[in-house]
Amino acid sequence: MQALARDYQPAVAHHHAYVGRVLLVEDNEFNRDMLSRRLRRSGWEVEVAIDGVQGLERARGGEFDLILMDMSLPEMDGWSVTRLLKENLHTRDIPIIALTAHAMNGDREKAMLAGCDEFETKPVEYSRLLGKMTEFVAGKDL
Repeated sequence: MQALARDYQPAVAHHHAYVGRVLLVEDNEFNRDMLSRRLRRSGWEVEVAIDGVQGLERARGGEFDLILMDMSLPEMDGWSVTRLLKENLHTRDIPIIALTAHAMNGDREKAMLAGCDEFETKPVEYSRLLGKMTEFVAGKDL
């Protein structure tokens, strides 16, 4: 048990390092709260939007390093929001990771065709998602 606690300490100390600014567009309150809390603990500054229209407005109005986009959203779906963001000069270079419970054949391709840069199925495997997010931000000139 002591070895486990010792291994855990460095990870706790690392949690406060700023990683980047992410927009989380997610209509499910439980998913949104759980993911935003975990991201903040991992050093991300998180802004949330609860539907597609709000996600589009927030993305256009802020400076984000990354967007996590639920695909099944009220008001405007994630595919439409992504297409509009990728057509806009101000937002087109922001990496977008699709978050979707749609794990059917062709869903990844559909998300990529809409302009998403990466794809993650729900329920989200947090460590894998965090790795993808960190790679995108590390590849940018901050």
